[in-house]
Amino acid sequence: MLDNIMTGTIVIEDLEIGMTRCLQKLITDTDIELFAQVSTDRNPVHLDDDYARDTIFEGRIAHGMLTAGLISAVIGEQLPGHGTVYLGQTLKFMAPVRPGDMVHAEVEVTAIDHSRRRVTLATHCKVGEIVVLKGEATVLAPSRKFD
Repeated sequence: MLDNIMTGTIVIEDLEIGMTRCLQKLITDTDIELFAQVSTDRNPVHLDDDYARDTIFEGRIAHGMLTAGLISAVIGEQLPGHGTVYLGQTLKFMAPVRPGDMVHAEVEVTAIDHSRRRVTLATHCKVGEIVVLKGEATVLAPSRKFD
């Protein structure tokens, strides 16, 4: 379940500092199982209740990169959107995401280099008021000049 999605493209000529876009997604057991299959990361902290209960997390958690993938979805679908090329991403995992959590992923334009078509984006994910992931992305934005 994804909420608040406005898909499309915002070309670099129309981007502005401070522009934001977001989405929300409920993380399900199925999401975690599918991510484990696709990524081949079958760490039992994600998949085994008994094992995970005895970890520092005291229960199962979603893969960090599953949560980070929501940032990618905002960038690739909304800001800048279709045609964007990811160049880099820093991530700091601040708190676990658990099955049943509603994750709010948000991206904000912090810098624009028109001559190189580079855009810097502050990125973060929250569960409620808790920041679970934060970082910064650099992307090559689409341009009207290359339609």
